[in-house]
Amino acid sequence: MIMRMLAEMAVATPDTGSFSTYADKAIGRWAGYTIGWLYWWFWVLVIPLEANIAAMILHSWVPGIPIWLFSLVITLALTGSNLLSVKNYGEFEFWLALCKVIAILAFIFLGAVAISGFYPYAEVSGISRLWDSGGFMPNGFGAVLSAMLITMFSFMGAEIVTIAAAESDTPEKHIVRATNSVIWRISIFYLCSIFVVVALIPWNMPGLKAVGSYRSVLELLNIPHAKLIMDCVILLSVTSCLNSALYTASRMLYSLSRRGDAPAVMGKINRSKTPYVAVLLSTGAAFLTVVVNYYAPAKGI
Repeated sequence: MIMRMLAEMAVATPDTGSFSTYADKAIGRWAGYTIGWLYWWFWVLVIPLEANIAAMILHSWVPGIPIWLFSLVITLALTGSNLLSVKNYGEFEFWLALCKVIAILAFIFLGAVAISGFYPYAEVSGISRLWDSGGFMPNGFGAVLSAMLITMFSFMGAEIVTIAAAESDTPEKHIVRATNSVIWRISIFYLCSIFVVVALIPWNMPGLKAVGSYRSVLELLNIPHAKLIMDCVILLSVTSCLNSALYTASRMLYSLSRRGDAPAVMGKINRSKTPYVAVLLSTGAAFLTVVVNYYAPAKGI
């Protein structure tokens, strides 16, 4: 419901500031200012987090190269991509998203086959795991609500489509279609995959926290190289998130500048109409993280 309302406003008044701009107009400048800066700061902190996770995965594959160097290369590459044009961001994000979709659909398919009892190499089948380890929701509904606090972090980003509305040739067509797809994407990619997980592995499975639920499912299905597969999927996911975070943060900062809520220099654009100053400033925390990891790798971020 919220996404639909936001999409209607984005179609009527496309703006890179999206909900921050709408709050400015409807509630007051203080609302747009506060929401805009808090939103920008959130994504600025996400950028180094995702870069570091990606660097740690690559470091596990190539131990000879330090984490800080991988983090630097990843951040520079995506910064460069975002500096060129919004088309580069869209193209890069398209291929990353396609790989993620293929991976999650394959996971759901294999899980469904295993649950149905038709997967010959699976160690488990059926849905009895939903209640045979202490009953359904063994720790009560409160535990479910607590888990949702972490889960909701993963849903940040659905609003990015409305931020991109200002750079779309036909927002009335693309924004509506993208917004309508949010519901079925969540239903298929998230709810279905989580159902596969809870149906095949018990919540109190030893080592589950260390290994991870999706990898545990692959191992129960006797899929070879389960760890490598999950590392690749996670690498694609965090790279996609980093790319989107950089795009979103820079556009919000650009919008704040145009409204007079940030220094005017942050509103400068290059020949590709990209707010290059905002892009560079939004990566500041990421490059600071690289410096910390270089001088204190044992205590790095």
